[in-house]
Amino acid sequence: MKVDVLLGLQWGDEGKGKIVDVLAPQYDVVARFQGGPNAGHTIEFEGKKFVLHTIPSGIFNLETRNLIGNGVIIDPFILRKEIEKLNAADIPVYPNLFVSKKAHLILPSHRLIDAASEASKGSQKIGSTLKGIGPTYTDKMSRCGLRVGDLELADFESRYTALKEKHLKQVAQFGFDYTAHLIDGHLFSDYESRWLESVEVLRRLHKVDSEYFINEELKLGRRVLAEGAQGTLLDIDFGSYPFVTSSNTTIAGVCSGLGIAPSKIGQVIGIFKAYCTRVGSGPFPTELFDETGEKLRRNGNEFGSTTGRPRRCGWLDLPALNYAVMLNGVTELVMMKADVLDDFEQLKIAVAYQGADGQLTQKLPYEACTQDLVPAYKIMEGWNQSIRQIPANETLPESFNAYITFVEQSAGVPVTMISTGPDRNQILYR
Repeated sequence: MKVDVLLGLQWGDEGKGKIVDVLAPQYDVVARFQGGPNAGHTIEFEGKKFVLHTIPSGIFNLETRNLIGNGVIIDPFILRKEIEKLNAADIPVYPNLFVSKKAHLILPSHRLIDAASEASKGSQKIGSTLKGIGPTYTDKMSRCGLRVGDLELADFESRYTALKEKHLKQVAQFGFDYTAHLIDGHLFSDYESRWLESVEVLRRLHKVDSEYFINEELKLGRRVLAEGAQGTLLDIDFGSYPFVTSSNTTIAGVCSGLGIAPSKIGQVIGIFKAYCTRVGSGPFPTELFDETGEKLRRNGNEFGSTTGRPRRCGWLDLPALNYAVMLNGVTELVMMKADVLDDFEQLKIAVAYQGADGQLTQKLPYEACTQDLVPAYKIMEGWNQSIRQIPANETLPESFNAYITFVEQSAGVPVTMISTGPDRNQILYR
């Protein structure tokens, strides 16, 4: 057996959680392979809404085991709140949730460093979620981080204290008064107490050597789906650096974040919105600053599920989408939030960029990070009707089919699923 992969092809917020939830009954294991609580995967069904930040989105299927892989970083306090909300909704967590011993821990002081660093940048802020993601990955690469397996060590408390003191010295260098800073509404000392209490919840979970866990599942013929967080254009290597996240959000992150060989990768499912959004700073060639952009935000309820911040909105960007398809070896596409475009008479799709030299390119160049690229658009007719009401076996509007076909032909990959609303049942299969 091989590991199928589902990942985002834009700047995150594509709707990965919903599709993982839809596909979960087909898989024995769903595994997160990178990122941390900066993710916000939203799942809606039966009139209920859940936002997952660390737990894989297969948790709602009672037959699916869920693995938090070694490439993920974990804030015990945020994970505890997530577990409590699921338990309150009668969603069993403990039997079906497994955590890699090699996953790194986000300390309260990591979040202080994140806040102090972001505040020091002034107008050059990258738009961090302030969840401590960057500082935690920095400690991981600097070989001084704490991992889930360390919770069982007799000297864990002294290791924690030593790392915290190191962090507080870093915060002091920024001239940042951490005693007055609030973390999720709590002063540092209060948050730290809650964090340490939450460590006990993490200790109760199934802790595993996840690389053996996942490979043994494959040997037994069980189906595994790897769930990505954020999006390809936020990848630390291939995204719009420095306005990126701190992990590999592309297909490469699956191997290092779960401990599987490249030859074990199967189907690659790429998720994208029918338009584009972005949270935080960084280049966004097709961004709209007019009423059309506001209409996209309003129709799509485009506010961050993790931060609550309004998302920047713009037209679909094909050079960026094709770049993501190429990097990830995508085998099938899923178009999300197509219904958001229902009442647009005219639609635009970026098909190329014009650089500072006046030349057109269909590639996403290095200069996308350093120069403003002017998009060249193809104008298409809108479908001007609600696709939410169209049964799966009926013919889709001609202009809607034309929009999808144009994307498929450009990407060279078929669109196999279309999301027409937030609920898990609002899916059209092609």
